[in-house]
Amino acid sequence: MMSMKTSSSTFSEGSKLVISASRRTDIPRWYSDWLLEQLDCGEVTYTRPGDGSKVSVPLHLDKVHSIVLWSKDFSRLLSNSELVTRLEVYNLYFLLTITGLGGSIIEPRAPHPFQALQQMGHLADMFGAERINWRFDPIIYWHDDGKGCNNLALFPALAEKVAQIGVKRCTFSFAAWYKKCQRRAEKSGIEFIDPNDEQKLESLYSLVEIASSYGISLFSCAQDQWLKVPGVKRSSCIDGAFLTELHPQHVPAPGGKDKSQRKQCGCTPSVDIGSYAQTCWSGCRYCYANPSLA
Repeated sequence: MMSMKTSSSTFSEGSKLVISASRRTDIPRWYSDWLLEQLDCGEVTYTRPGDGSKVSVPLHLDKVHSIVLWSKDFSRLLSNSELVTRLEVYNLYFLLTITGLGGSIIEPRAPHPFQALQQMGHLADMFGAERINWRFDPIIYWHDDGKGCNNLALFPALAEKVAQIGVKRCTFSFAAWYKKCQRRAEKSGIEFIDPNDEQKLESLYSLVEIASSYGISLFSCAQDQWLKVPGVKRSSCIDGAFLTELHPQHVPAPGGKDKSQRKQCGCTPSVDIGSYAQTCWSGCRYCYANPSLA
């Protein structure tokens, strides 16, 4: 079993774990069979980034408070009835990213946005809309044949559909341009741009108005400078208090700051069982975790 001192976050003795699957790769899309194998084993061992140490994490129901599943594409999970059966006994939370750019050169192997919305509907029917967070993340600006483009224009249509499904939470951030992402974009012939804060603020006021009209709350992910916009809240993509509300017996989830995450990250402690060695093949040009895919 995992020593609490070896986890990436601090947990009180005897507290149940929040499992993150995963910030490091898209497990539901590319490693759903692997996830089923680990659940059947009741334990998973992953390599911790940084020091390369091996960490074993229990997955038995009596040790796990919640499982948070991150993905752009839940199709393989939804089609795997055995995996669904294994998962549905846990307190689940789904973070589904729909930027509107699925199938484009920017997200070549992510599903078309309305295919992703269909998946969101299926997840809502199976597990409840309150267990889903829509990630409109990141907001991206780029040049196409000298013309300025972004995915903001896709937000209203997506918000309308998301609201009809019953999902009320939307997390966003503006793209952060790591050097390797810039190199990957250049190889693909994409010229990404980073507008100034004034332009971003103007966009946010519009997003808040649209989201509010559909009863959707906006949460800024690890970018506290946008909290000055009325209607924008600080995101906790993994939120112990919210997971406690969702838990059938309202068992308290671990609280406090997840010290393994960025300074402005509002997430509470969790153990991420993914690995950067588990390549995400979606090919998103802006993603820091992806290899350079042509």
